[in-house]
Amino acid sequence: MNIEELRDYCLSLKGTTESFPFDEMTLVLKVQGKMFALIPLDNPETQISLKCDPERAISLREEHSAIVPAWHFNKKYWNTVIIDPSISKALLYELIQHSYDLVVLGLPKKLREGLC
Repeated sequence: MNIEELRDYCLSLKGTTESFPFDEMTLVLKVQGKMFALIPLDNPETQISLKCDPERAISLREEHSAIVPAWHFNKKYWNTVIIDPSISKALLYELIQHSYDLVVLGLPKKLREGLC
């Protein structure tokens, strides 16, 4: 799994856009202007930071050493997933989808139309 594959999968989710609002080295993926994924482009290991509900975040961190609290967000709600052999593509895509779904469900009803 590489950065382009992560980016392509995220962009395949309906309504997703990308930007570089922090610096030119952090790709931010949003749905309706709300962040659901960040990919640092200057990191030697491929990783992605994703939103997660607090209970699930704790259990994921206990099950997978490659999932750690995100350094730049509330540690209860964001995980950084370091892409290594212990993280399957299926699990990674599930985590991305979960993050996307959390953001979409938090949007006002009018903005959710066509995304669910």
